[in-house]
Amino acid sequence: MSTGLIIFIVIVVLVIILIAFVAGTYNSLVSLKNRVADQWSQVDVVLKRRADLIPNLVETVKGYATHESETLEAVIAARNQAVSATDTHSEIEANNVLTQALGRLFAVAEAYPDLKANTNFMELQKTLSETEDKITYARQFYNDTVMTFNNKVEMFPSNIIASMFHFKQAEFFEASDKDKEVPTVKF
Repeated sequence: MSTGLIIFIVIVVLVIILIAFVAGTYNSLVSLKNRVADQWSQVDVVLKRRADLIPNLVETVKGYATHESETLEAVIAARNQAVSATDTHSEIEANNVLTQALGRLFAVAEAYPDLKANTNFMELQKTLSETEDKITYARQFYNDTVMTFNNKVEMFPSNIIASMFHFKQAEFFEASDKDKEVPTVKF
């Protein structure tokens, strides 16, 4: 065998390995991107469930806490903002605001013994609490998937392929600084 033929075979093998690497990395990035989208849809489902529960909760509280209209209006406005969010970033922000508003609503409810004893309110509060737990788990799985995807987008050598095909990092679902504060309620 001549050295020219050996060099040609080596080059062909290296090109095939390179193509296989690029294709494998690209497919891996696409798979992770789709997992991020899937996990976001799981978060979205439980966020919508929470949004569907809020009107009933607000109506129940209205009957007992008529002078707490500011808190009720804040919950309704936050819910409407969350429902009408059009992208992941705005939905994350809107749901952080909604979480804060619900915290204030439940803090207000503590001041009304009749409301706390109302069966409908108790059932709605329990259902909402269970939904909040589901949101927490869905956010955790979403963020884990985002971390895996973002690592792949950032780490060498897959970051070269990610850059070539315009893969961008996904956004984490993080609690805002306001979410970490204890709500204050004034009577």
